[in-house]
Amino acid sequence: PPPMTTTAYITHPSFMKHVMGEDHPECPARLDAINDHLLSHGFLDLMPSYRAPEATHEQILRAHTAHYLAEIENMVPPEGETVHVDPDTMMNSHTLTAARHAAGAVVMATDLVISREVTRAFCAVRPPGHHAERDAAMGFCFFNNVAVGIRHAQRAHGINRIALIDFDVHHGNGSEDILAGDDEILMVSTFQHPLYPYLGDVPKGTNMLNVPLPARTRGDLMRQVVTERWLPALDHFRPQMI
Repeated sequence: PPPMTTTAYITHPSFMKHVMGEDHPECPARLDAINDHLLSHGFLDLMPSYRAPEATHEQILRAHTAHYLAEIENMVPPEGETVHVDPDTMMNSHTLTAARHAAGAVVMATDLVISREVTRAFCAVRPPGHHAERDAAMGFCFFNNVAVGIRHAQRAHGINRIALIDFDVHHGNGSEDILAGDDEILMVSTFQHPLYPYLGDVPKGTNMLNVPLPARTRGDLMRQVVTERWLPALDHFRPQMI
């Protein structure tokens, strides 16, 4: 029989305290929706649950500059206040802690999978990460969680063929900014174009396979992109970790 596969569920209570305003779309209810769906379908019973640690300074600095990290640390507002880091991205007094745990979740996921304690991991985190560039927060993102995890796999575990699969209506410009030109990484992505952040149509590195799609692209074309563009590239690359 095939080996049992287990999926870790990694989250942290701090994610619910990061709030960017009453009507902001990136809100705590996003995680409630995920949790409720998994619970109502019986999936959570099958997923060992883990509490995300905080990413360390060293782990964050593999993906971001020291100048940027210091800048974000210095922006934390007093309790009850929020501060804008870009027009649609705000911090409250709990945001930095949540961001550290969000990046730490992907570090933990990496460790759990490489140690074979689990087969794969699902990180239910906020704030998200894929717009956070090496030196800038943007698009609701502060630290690039997946890039922190990838750098951890490379530096702490010596994994040297890692695939990043990014499917979102918005291009993961931050992940591309941090990882472009690293031949140990293949990033494949689809996104609507033109649309925020108005990047990605011209890849930054030969290790980037960006497929811009027009608005209202249907599932059959998305499937064709995966089958004809992504899968041959991934098969050729032979990732040790996704």
